[in-house]
Amino acid sequence: MTKASPEKKIFDSTGHDVIEIVGAREHNLKNINVSFPRNKLVVITGISGSGKSSLAFDTIYAEGQRRYMESFSAYARSFMGNLERPDVDKINGLSPVISIEQKTTSRNPRSTVGTVTEIYDFMRLLFARAGEAFSYLTGEKMVRQSEDQILDTLLQNFNGKKLHLLAPVVKGRKGHYRELFQQIRKSGFTKVRVDGEVQDITAKMQVDRYKIHDIEIVMDRIVADSKDRARIGQSINKSLKEGKGVMMIMEENGKVHHFSKFLMDPKTGLAYDEPAPNTFSFNSPYGACPTCNGLGQIEEITKESVIPDASLSVSRGGILPLGEYRDIWIFKKIEAILKRYKLTLSSPIKDIPKDVINILLYGDDEPVAVASVKYPGSEWNTKFEGIISFLEKQKEEGSDAIKKWVDDFTVSKTCPECNGARLKKESLHFKLDSKNIAELAQLDINALKKWFEGLEDRLNEKQRIIATEVLKEIRKRIGFLLDVGLDYLNLNRPIRTLSGGESQRIRLATQIGTQLVGVLYILDEPSIGLHARDNVKLIKALKDLRDIGNSVIVVEHDKDMMLESDYILDIGPGAGRHGGHVVAEGDPATFLKGNSTTSKYLSGKISIPFSKDRRKGSGESISLTNASGNNLKNVDLDIPLGTLTCITGVSGSGKSTLIHDTLFPILNQHFYNSRTEPLAHKKVTGLKHIDKVIEVDQSPIGRTPRSNPATYTGAFSDIRDLFSQLPESKIRGYKTGRFSFNVKGGRCETCEGAGLRLIEMEFLPDVYVPCETCKGKRYNRETLEVRFKGKSISDVLDMTVEEAVTFFENQPRILRKIQTLCEVGLGYISLGQHATTLSGGEAQRVKLATELSKRDTGKTFYILDEPTTGLHFQDIAHLLDVLQKLVNKGNTVLVIEHNMDVIKSADYIVDLGPEGGEKGGRIIAKGTPEEVSKNPASYTGKFLKTELVA
Repeated sequence: MTKASPEKKIFDSTGHDVIEIVGAREHNLKNINVSFPRNKLVVITGISGSGKSSLAFDTIYAEGQRRYMESFSAYARSFMGNLERPDVDKINGLSPVISIEQKTTSRNPRSTVGTVTEIYDFMRLLFARAGEAFSYLTGEKMVRQSEDQILDTLLQNFNGKKLHLLAPVVKGRKGHYRELFQQIRKSGFTKVRVDGEVQDITAKMQVDRYKIHDIEIVMDRIVADSKDRARIGQSINKSLKEGKGVMMIMEENGKVHHFSKFLMDPKTGLAYDEPAPNTFSFNSPYGACPTCNGLGQIEEITKESVIPDASLSVSRGGILPLGEYRDIWIFKKIEAILKRYKLTLSSPIKDIPKDVINILLYGDDEPVAVASVKYPGSEWNTKFEGIISFLEKQKEEGSDAIKKWVDDFTVSKTCPECNGARLKKESLHFKLDSKNIAELAQLDINALKKWFEGLEDRLNEKQRIIATEVLKEIRKRIGFLLDVGLDYLNLNRPIRTLSGGESQRIRLATQIGTQLVGVLYILDEPSIGLHARDNVKLIKALKDLRDIGNSVIVVEHDKDMMLESDYILDIGPGAGRHGGHVVAEGDPATFLKGNSTTSKYLSGKISIPFSKDRRKGSGESISLTNASGNNLKNVDLDIPLGTLTCITGVSGSGKSTLIHDTLFPILNQHFYNSRTEPLAHKKVTGLKHIDKVIEVDQSPIGRTPRSNPATYTGAFSDIRDLFSQLPESKIRGYKTGRFSFNVKGGRCETCEGAGLRLIEMEFLPDVYVPCETCKGKRYNRETLEVRFKGKSISDVLDMTVEEAVTFFENQPRILRKIQTLCEVGLGYISLGQHATTLSGGEAQRVKLATELSKRDTGKTFYILDEPTTGLHFQDIAHLLDVLQKLVNKGNTVLVIEHNMDVIKSADYIVDLGPEGGEKGGRIIAKGTPEEVSKNPASYTGKFLKTELVA
């Protein structure tokens, strides 16, 4: 469909050319009236907290979802409950709405890029129907033969030879099989082959029940001759019937040949079941590796996690789960075991022989004698089950608290059975063009596209006919992922490890694939985690969605997205109660002439200031050598301490691998004895120059409505203390627990203090609705009667951070914690805002504020992952101010970032690339922004050059 010219009004099947919203008052919206064109790319922008999401998601999307629900019958609606109508007078021209948000990513480790995009499902179908099976014992190609083919092979290859036709009935199993022999004898057979030896069946015949046996019935003894073709054919038919599709031929010299109607290794007789799509699914018991259940990882309690320091003795806490010596039963047992080997509890663990260590860790059948305290002179003789055996038992059967404690000694390891491939060995030996399905799932999307190119030429005629339609679907979906700039991902990548922007772009690619028309799509900052170079692909994908006849609304701060859109709507002028107005609107050309803050930043009238005097740092540095995890190519990283350092590079170039998966775990192990293993590297130096590390990422601060900014920052504990000290509380005998919404006493028991109730929707995602008893206040009436400056504890939770700063100005402990929330641009959120409603960027800034409220040492190492997520130009300026203050105190701030305003303000840049996936993993450029901008090999440098000039 060709794009309509801007002058021409587009009337579609709804009869409307615009979407018109009248009287929107949801959250902080100030009764606004707004209209924007349908079937266009519309950007809603404005500073953080101004009301963009209230308009896009809580008004337009909520009303669209409600209308969809209204279309169900009254009977269907009775199962789902009613969705509340958003606070808006009317919305005209609304199409069916699909929302693609940041917060809807799956936490399930089984959900991968391949399963979400359905590429892996089509590949399963392809391998089930066109894959070739190979034996995992010999590597031979598996064969399946019909009765006629077996007969022809027998007459051709064994002509004139004396043969035994055998039907296998027992393969590799224990038992005496007395009843089986009787049954075979009753069927008229006189001979069997037991464990390779042909025997006559005798009365009451049986074999050793404790040994593993192979038993075959001798069905017939023949001489291979084409004259007897009919008789031999009958014998083969009978053999296959008794052997359930499998038979064997034994020559006079004892040599055996295997035949099967199913897939079978002709050398060893190994047979596979007929392949089906679920044979290649790691979420099905028919395909999943039995050791790791299809996760590719196993949780294991290792000797190293239980005994981290072998130089200590048992009495000094050498066995970590036990701690230091106490006069308890388990220490007495260990003492008795050590005494048996002439050792004591004071012996360093490194001096204890390996076999004794194994007894301590895994137990022993030999009873251990321990002197009885209750009955002096007598002894208790019991077996010792071992420390690790005990921990593993508790992991299965213990309480939640015990399981959490055991987790401290548990290490994630790649499954030794499948080596992380997630499938059982039979599934991994089905191949197409010499590759199995797991190998393809490990390729990045670019490499996968190349492998599928021209695959038909590498298949045989039968495979080609089967594969044609499936390959079309696979290629189409791979193309959509490439269109949204996700060429560096692989199909095995778990969805929970993706950034908010990446998961949105995957869902966007899926939506493009549906080819729906006349739909209103609403996206929440899809450019998160995308390098400026890849932004072009995303914008093109959104325009393609628009051009086939859809309306696209994007809540976005990205400069390129705004300039490429058809219409911009700016909500402001401030955040929270200072926002909620439409301050500017129009097509980009009109918008740039406007006078709003966003217009000024876009047109270049104002910009984020930066100093050209780059800090040299303290002169010390942290050096990481030969980092080679994932796609890193033996990277040597130097981070000058006392600077603001930016790690940049195109998406998938290895930034997260280098920092989150290698450097941070090393620092975490060094300072906090973390058990997370860093990825491969040679060594790290310079750790003595810092004294703590703090990572601030975008993971949620909580996954239930009980978690909120006040509880996370610790301010709520101080607020509860303050309320418990009030005269009214003392008269009533209320302690701090009375003001907690997590324990019985002061909370509303209908919603158990959540303020919301979960409504489970049958056909839609679950929704939370306000509690009908407390009306969302969380507490019972008696608790709400206690007031400070006229406000109840519920009123305090409903305050915005900005209001709370003024309200608690004379409470320094509380003020310090909430003041930093204001400094990072979160003055507009309420103290009790449910964690489930915070975006990834907001959650990250709550964490950042929590860390900033703690007293820094001047030697702290901060790691931030895209802190500008969800931030307007003005908020970025505030954030940079906070980060620069941290660095000025002597701390080091390391930021992974794509935002050019942050990158140009850095003291030092490390740029990875040149591309994503396998073509990345190298340091392309490093130095000051000015030095990087002069490097022709750096994509970041090219974009940085224009920013520095501006």
